[in-house]
Amino acid sequence: MSSDVVTLEVTDHIGLVTLNRPPVNAVNAEVRDRIIQIFDLANDRDDIRVLVLTGQGKIFSAGADLKQRPDPTIPGAYWHHNRITRETNNAIRECARPVIAAVNGAALGAGFGLMTACDIMMASDTAYFSMPEIDVGLAGGAAMANEFFTRSFARRLMFTGDKLPASELYRLGVLDSVWSPDELLPSAMQMAARIAEKSPLGIKYAKTSCNMVELMPPKDAYRFEQNFTYELSKTEDAKEARTAQLEKRKPVFKGR
Repeated sequence: MSSDVVTLEVTDHIGLVTLNRPPVNAVNAEVRDRIIQIFDLANDRDDIRVLVLTGQGKIFSAGADLKQRPDPTIPGAYWHHNRITRETNNAIRECARPVIAAVNGAALGAGFGLMTACDIMMASDTAYFSMPEIDVGLAGGAAMANEFFTRSFARRLMFTGDKLPASELYRLGVLDSVWSPDELLPSAMQMAARIAEKSPLGIKYAKTSCNMVELMPPKDAYRFEQNFTYELSKTEDAKEARTAQLEKRKPVFKGR
């Protein structure tokens, strides 16, 4: 599956999703529609067990396309724009497959949002990050900033639009790892390959569990995970995982 603005390549159960709208991979309605389509599709494709999201060229995404902002005088236009913007990130966050961000360059505004919707975030050492809404007469992004930064740091980011190098986000524990530009995508694909070797059902349960427990107090979260463990224990994959460990061999998962 491919398009001019976003491409999907599937190899060895890994879906490589590439933003492809040069020169800066600006996010417009077409990009948002394609992202939603790809990640919704991945939920039902047995040949996809994990996805890697990256950008074509030297920029991950410079954010929303300001030239295609909706006209607020047209009834419903802005509401539709806001709704599809939210659902783009939700399609990534709620995808049943784990998603790794391989941020190869600048991730600004909406581009930063795409990254933070992913499960694991990796970046090149040339990448930098910013929420520049204040500089273009817009607002938004506080929710994601508050999720990853302290109160003071998040507000500094929102009020100043400061650019943060990848090394700073790694120091703050936001990024999993930082690589040279040449090493980034191979490293992300290597991590994806490790995940793809696991039980597809186990990974699906783990992804759902991670998303759900974020919203729960610890007592309820642990009960939720215990119930999930019970359901998973009845699957063929769980039995195969236990048997393979006892027999000291590599498991063969069937996704059921």
